Amino acid sequence: MTPSRRQFLHLAIGVAAPPLLSRLARAETYPSRPVRIMVGFAAGGPNDILARLVGQWCSERFGQQFMVENRPGAGSNIATDVVVRAPPDGYTLLLVGSPNAINATLYEKLDFNFLRDIAPVASLARGTLVMLVHPSVPARTIPEFIAHARANPGKISYGSGGVGGITHIAGELFKQDAGGLDLQHVPYRGVGPAITDLLGGQVQVVFANLAPSIGYIGSGKLRALGITAPARSEALPDVPAICEFVPGYEASSVFGIGAPKDTPIEIIGTLNQEFNAVLADPAFKMRLHGLDATGFGGSPADFGKVMTDETEKWAKVIRLAKIRLE
Repeated sequence: MTPSRRQFLHLAIGVAAPPLLSRLARAETYPSRPVRIMVGFAAGGPNDILARLVGQWCSERFGQQFMVENRPGAGSNIATDVVVRAPPDGYTLLLVGSPNAINATLYEKLDFNFLRDIAPVASLARGTLVMLVHPSVPARTIPEFIAHARANPGKISYGSGGVGGITHIAGELFKQDAGGLDLQHVPYRGVGPAITDLLGGQVQVVFANLAPSIGYIGSGKLRALGITAPARSEALPDVPAICEFVPGYEASSVFGIGAPKDTPIEIIGTLNQEFNAVLADPAFKMRLHGLDATGFGGSPADFGKVMTDETEKWAKVIRLAKIRLE
């Protein structure tokens, strides 16, 4: 176990069982002023929408405003750095996501260590991607695609939303787990332009967010070969999970809440309780369904393990694929 992993799990386990009297005393006074939820991406995307949903819930429950503040840039590193440097008092939180786990390896030099400097508060949801191909690709199943790719090494290109993003490394993981396929990566400035070129046939494959893809799938403009989650999606029940053919394959977007290290454990416990409560709310579940995400709760320790596991998983993919930022 690496020191950063050990430290992160220590932080997570430490907040799992706070002294009862201390928690009650602090919970009576927290929060006494507005709380910021830092989001490392622009407004309107899934990260922003999820943060605003949980922020609204907390605002109503606590009687204090939980405000979303967008600090896009460097794959969420800018927002993370703000939280790392914030006072550990519970008034600056971070919408944690898969980019944090990816960036720990993708960026050679960071001014922080995510696993060490961000304390896990609560898990929120997992998002799903779908593997899309242009209709000209002569494959209607994952096995047929793998056979086609092996017969045409280096001739099939897949687009992504940018180097090191989840839509990129989901493709790299597929290449590795499917036995070392030779697919050419074409990065774009966002998944939208990648989808546009997929529709035009300039690239043949894209691992994309599920919600904006359903219309193209239904119209026949694009073909869905598989879901990146461990199970099929209710939105596309006839589309198999990739792991049904490539054992062990899974590439979900993970979302949760973090706080600066040394944030009082009673405050983390109070927040964890509320975030778990929102996950049980039927209306919130419906909103998650609209984002093609599935809620999953648990203790801070549970979320700590998820993020350490994600960091180690993507580190292996990045190193094997030799992914580098230009």
